[in-house]
Amino acid sequence: MAPPAQSHRSPSPSQPSGKGEVSDLKSQLRQLAGSRAPGVDDSKRELFKKVISYMTIGIDVSSLFGEMVMCSATSDIVLKKMCYLYVGNYAKVNPDLALLTINFLQRDCKDQDPMIRGLALRSLCSLRVANLVEYLVGPLGSGLKDSNSYVRMVAVIGVLKLYHISSSTCMDADFPAILKHLMLNDPDTQVLANCLSALQEIWTAEASKSEEASRERDALLSKPVIYYLLNRIKEFSEWPQCLVLELVAKYVPSDSNEIFDIMNLLEDRLQHANGAVVLATIKVFLQLTLSMTDVHQQVYERIKAPLLTLVSSGSPEQSYAVLSHLHLLVMRAPVLFSSDYKHFYCQYNESFYVKKLKLEMLTVVANESNTYEIVTELCEYAANVDIPIARESIRAVGKIALQQYDVNAIVDRLLQFLEMEKDYVTAETLVLVKDLLRKYPQWSQDCIAVVGNISSKNVQEPKAKAALIWMLGEYSQDMQDAPYILESLAENWDDEHSPEVRLHLLTAVMKCFFKRPPETQKALGAALAAGLGDFHQDVHDRALFYYRLLQFNVSTAERVVNPPKQAVSVFADSQSSEIKDRIFDEFNSLSVVYQKIIVFQCSRSRPMTRTSS
Repeated sequence: MAPPAQSHRSPSPSQPSGKGEVSDLKSQLRQLAGSRAPGVDDSKRELFKKVISYMTIGIDVSSLFGEMVMCSATSDIVLKKMCYLYVGNYAKVNPDLALLTINFLQRDCKDQDPMIRGLALRSLCSLRVANLVEYLVGPLGSGLKDSNSYVRMVAVIGVLKLYHISSSTCMDADFPAILKHLMLNDPDTQVLANCLSALQEIWTAEASKSEEASRERDALLSKPVIYYLLNRIKEFSEWPQCLVLELVAKYVPSDSNEIFDIMNLLEDRLQHANGAVVLATIKVFLQLTLSMTDVHQQVYERIKAPLLTLVSSGSPEQSYAVLSHLHLLVMRAPVLFSSDYKHFYCQYNESFYVKKLKLEMLTVVANESNTYEIVTELCEYAANVDIPIARESIRAVGKIALQQYDVNAIVDRLLQFLEMEKDYVTAETLVLVKDLLRKYPQWSQDCIAVVGNISSKNVQEPKAKAALIWMLGEYSQDMQDAPYILESLAENWDDEHSPEVRLHLLTAVMKCFFKRPPETQKALGAALAAGLGDFHQDVHDRALFYYRLLQFNVSTAERVVNPPKQAVSVFADSQSSEIKDRIFDEFNSLSVVYQKIIVFQCSRSRPMTRTSS
């Protein structure tokens, strides 16, 4: 029998079939290196594209290094860019090859074309090889004095790269002093912005090493520097404006007149089309007026319109970022935003995370004058087909009720939710009714009349079932079937997998036993027996505790388990006031978006890491 034919797949034309094709590329590049024939640059481009594509997909073409460098002797800027990309890639992994690039990069740094000079200087500084730093000082010094602004801009960032490779070399060459001179005298605003960014990073890192560096860092916040930057801020593009505004936010004016001068200079920045500039300006206004209560409130009134405009005119991501900052301000001064509550109504086409944040803001701005309108709007969301938003809206109604605004009407709305016969609506409402009864015990008769008609079999979510069981135990004297419902739950103990529900069931049965002993005795025995045999440690310990209490003294057990209740006045906030103040200090940062304090730790010996508390 003849062996089966084997199929052979031809290699892809875009990938080399082996060392032979790399050798062919090498010979072709060598032929073109010294050629000056017409169209030679076009041929080089095609070969360079092949080399870059192979390098991109992970094929080793480092053997072409010499030929690539020789072919870079051209005025074609596209070829230069591809060559710099190739050189930078292999120089990082092979420092020996990097040494071969120094001559041609230094030569290109003196090219007549400023674009080539800038690209060559950027590539030279991007090699990031420690034993080559001595070759960077000369080109960087020339680049900082170059007549072309693009070259100077690249050179400034090159100084920062040099500092991260070898801080001592950078400081010995006195580059920070040159950068400071450029910052205060260069006509190009992008060069100025790069100098400011580089100096901030250098002096912040050096401040821990010497007092002189600390003084230099503080000198960036001096009045002459701040006013110089403010007077030129309109010349900057968006990113440098944000950089300047962040620096101004750290400045401490000498008196109130200086505060008003700065605010007048920045007034038109609140109307900027870029959201980052607007937020950075707002941060300056807020920080400057923290010690001036009346002016601080006026700032809130002034910044409302720009923020609300940004929310409605941007992508969902931008809307969420701006809303996060607006939410922070609303929490600090809800009264000032109470009349603008309609701006926080949800639109049908908004993303869930935007809607959720708006619902939180509605609960914060609710007061005696707008509660009815807000709750009416939230009730519309509760009937929404979007289940997560329906849940959030019900929680929002409950939060408003706990703020003591028009409780009568809100309780009626919540009880109407229980009649909607939707599982998720019933579950969320039961949890809220439990909290309401803890704060407003006087509403127990109305609530229990409706809750008593709900079957525990129709409630599956653990938190909702736990809330229902709590009400069965707390108000068992008013709910006729409470002992029998609890008995059924105790007998089906193994069917309930949530420890939270089991803990609530143990306590509810005990409370019901003290109020209706004959009817609850069987349920109590079943619950204690099941609890003592439970594998969950907390459930077992609570059952054992109750069992020993009953053995010791029934009246003592009643005083422990079912003491006279006092209405809860305040529910614990999820964030402390200290955390909120620290987040406010981090205005216009990710801390506001994540609602957490984010600390960045940066070291030359390890990459940047992030920790949050």
